[in-house]
Amino acid sequence: MIDEDIKKLDAIAKKMESGELNLEESLDSFKDGIELVKKCQKQIESAELKVKEILDADGDIEEGDLQ
Repeated sequence: MIDEDIKKLDAIAKKMESGELNLEESLDSFKDGIELVKKCQKQIESAELKVKEILDADGDIEEGDLQ
């Protein structure tokens, strides 16, 4: 779930900010973080698509009404 992935991202960021990692560990953590960001983006895009589908199916509410 996205909540767990965000917690993992936070942990990676804290670990990298601590300054305790060597270069290789930092690069590995960075790579892991990028993969998690991509995964979260896909989950958010999927959720946005579902919301649009629900709004389109209902017909009473338009996307602009939510802004």
